[in-house]
Amino acid sequence: MTSWGLSATVKAPLKDILTFAAYHLEHGAAHLFLYLDDPDSAAFPALDAHPRITCIRCDDAWWQGKRPKKHQVRQSRNATDAYTRAQNVDWLIHMDVDEFLVSGDVGAVLAALPPDQKLARIRPMEQLAGPGDHFKAFIPPGADRNRIVAALYPTYGDALKGGFLSHLAGKLFLRTGLPGIRVQIHNAFQDDVQLEGPESTAGIDLAHCHAPTWDRWRALYDFRLQKGSYRADLAPTRPRDRGGQTLHAFFATIEARGGEAALRAFFDEVCADSPALRRRLAEFGLLRRANLGLNTTLDVHFPA
Repeated sequence: MTSWGLSATVKAPLKDILTFAAYHLEHGAAHLFLYLDDPDSAAFPALDAHPRITCIRCDDAWWQGKRPKKHQVRQSRNATDAYTRAQNVDWLIHMDVDEFLVSGDVGAVLAALPPDQKLARIRPMEQLAGPGDHFKAFIPPGADRNRIVAALYPTYGDALKGGFLSHLAGKLFLRTGLPGIRVQIHNAFQDDVQLEGPESTAGIDLAHCHAPTWDRWRALYDFRLQKGSYRADLAPTRPRDRGGQTLHAFFATIEARGGEAALRAFFDEVCADSPALRRRLAEFGLLRRANLGLNTTLDVHFPA
């Protein structure tokens, strides 16, 4: 039987961390490697006690007094460390605490891959803000992508790459046991050469709960704008000579024009689980439904 595990550098409320762990244990993960970015997190006792979890407090001793300032660098270093530890699983994926693998059987999908395939890219589907069971599917790159995005989001489509507010690259399962591996957030390198492989893996989706509610999205917005996925140093959503701009610049523009109301209007068109957006997504075959059942397995793996 093909086994799989995941690694994550997490900094989130206690329930979110335990829910993330419980969900993936329940859905077949053989082992989790969890790195607590807040070394004083209340999640440590429960995680550390679980036989299928390796939990590491990322304190000053862990970083040997040289904690990287950027959380992206900390994530990559921890993901690489987890890869070196993952002798007990056949495949390992690095994920974030707001991402959940959706599949009938992750292990079976991975088992069916050719034995010389080193990676499996798992493309995301982005959750709509509402009850939580509707998602927008990944639109493959191609001539029709911009046309579809413009039809889905008539006001703000030009600001979005592929119709997503979050990443399109997805995350990578890596076959374990390979020498010279360095893991980054969306890619991996062997002896400093980027690993290549199929651009998607049928049978597994990465459910990304990037903006589950307006309140949650707004609470994370300033951090993402300064240090996260909307920061100024990221690439524009399309080439600048074709009118592209970064999400950072886009948000600065709409805030300058309309403040909080403009942000809310953007959220309502792009993120909210509205009948109108569901209808448009369905017309293009891009509406997905998945009941993650995040509250159903918590007590099974972490009883109070």
